[in-house]
Amino acid sequence: MEPMLCPGCKTNRTRFNIIEQHPKAVKLHPQTGEVEIEYTSEALDPFHLPYRGPSYRVQCAACGLIENAETFVKHAQHFSEVNKW
Repeated sequence: MEPMLCPGCKTNRTRFNIIEQHPKAVKLHPQTGEVEIEYTSEALDPFHLPYRGPSYRVQCAACGLIENAETFVKHAQHFSEVNKW
């Protein structure tokens, strides 16, 4: 992990929730919404794109903002560069 700063509340540097994402590829019944098929990552339907998002996201434990980790890291980097002068 790298230093982080919440871009929402602009004060939190220490309290965060790491939200791990575990995607599950499924085909739902169009009327009931029930899972008809659960795909494995090796055997996806030709029309089913694999998940390409981040493996985790970060939530600020002070204000609740949820973003990609890079957003928090970049905000901390920018803030430290601005305050060097």
